[in-house]
Amino acid sequence: MTEQIKQIADRIKELREIAGISEETIAKNTGISAKQFLEFENGKVDIPLSVLFKIAHLLKVDLSALLSGEDPKLHIYCLVRKGKGLTVERKEQYKYENLAFNFINKKAEPFLVTVDPEPDDSPLLFTSHPGQEFNYVLEGSAKIIIDTHEVTLNEGDSIYFDSGHKHSMKALNKKSARFLAIVL
Repeated sequence: MTEQIKQIADRIKELREIAGISEETIAKNTGISAKQFLEFENGKVDIPLSVLFKIAHLLKVDLSALLSGEDPKLHIYCLVRKGKGLTVERKEQYKYENLAFNFINKKAEPFLVTVDPEPDDSPLLFTSHPGQEFNYVLEGSAKIIIDTHEVTLNEGDSIYFDSGHKHSMKALNKKSARFLAIVL
């Protein structure tokens, strides 16, 4: 477990307690078991980004507040220089960089995502979260699975979908894939 995961878990617990929301309520509204939520909140298990989105919504805080411990402050514009976004180290094969972490009242969450190649027999990690998502491939190729639909995306391709459906992405050709993901 990384220190970042532990810090996020501590923030969730503190904000949940301040809001007076029970563990069971959070679990029920995020679609996970109370036992699994407690493992997340105690920092024992990495929390999927889809669950973090739902928890942030329930706690009425910006996702950036959960990830960084700081509330967004900017309201006219937010400039993020190359490589200076808020990095979110989640699962080993996925690297996220939040590109608007310091803008208050965002209507969308833009991320630069890198998916590293994995062995062909490794299981896909599926996620779902409320809203919609737009992905634009910047480098490489990737297979995206949305429910039972499989689509191959190459550099310059894009896809827009209902992110409430389970979805996963896998880098192809034994090379990393980088894409812009905008979650609405």
